[in-house]
Amino acid sequence: MADDTLNIDLQARKVTGKAVKHLRKEGQIPAVIHDHGKPSINVQGNNVALIKLWRQAGKHHPVEIKTDNQNFVALIKEASFDPKKHQLTHLVFNAVDKDQKVEAEIPIRPKYQDDNEASPAERAGLIVLSQLETLSVRAIANKLPDFMEYDAEKLVDIGDHIIVADLVSPEGVEILTEPEHSIVTVYEPSALAAANDAAGGDAEPGDEANVESEEGSKEDDKITQEPENLPGGHNQKEPKPASIEAAHEDKKT
Repeated sequence: MADDTLNIDLQARKVTGKAVKHLRKEGQIPAVIHDHGKPSINVQGNNVALIKLWRQAGKHHPVEIKTDNQNFVALIKEASFDPKKHQLTHLVFNAVDKDQKVEAEIPIRPKYQDDNEASPAERAGLIVLSQLETLSVRAIANKLPDFMEYDAEKLVDIGDHIIVADLVSPEGVEILTEPEHSIVTVYEPSALAAANDAAGGDAEPGDEANVESEEGSKEDDKITQEPENLPGGHNQKEPKPASIEAAHEDKKT
């Protein structure tokens, strides 16, 4: 749970707009704190410290921020990265009341039995494709889970799948993602390969349903997949940023 406290000291920032590029050259990352409709607070912090914070907190773990004479509890709303260098360039924090319910994105990960690092389907040579890597949830800020798990031991045969409704939600955590949304599905390698060939190398999960497998087609096993969201939104096994154009990030500062 999010009871583990993450702290960071940030300094007030006077530099805005395109001038923030000079901050980055000095090892500083610009950020902003939004506080319940009050004027936003421009801040900056050490590059290394903020990158470490982003990796630890993602978009679901409360962070205690100290800046000048003010203290905030906040969630990271957005992280911007340089599309070429893949370096963190900007953070947006949303101040929250740690005793009030907030919405956040929680990573989903498999839970294996004993020391296994693969599902029964994977151990049998089948392919398990992930179709959802984060959940949208609502809970009291300091009770947000760091992750939620699905039982990977239930993935055995072609067509086996796990949906959001199969997850066991921790007490006090409300799952907002549609219950019928598929999380993972088991596919036959040859069907995926055939679908990829038919699509000219651009096949996506679900296309293999149009190709008859070695064991014959299964109408009941066809899964419709919703488009995946890139890191920074939904779909990240670990919190990973999406590349955002530099012009966009400067506009936010």
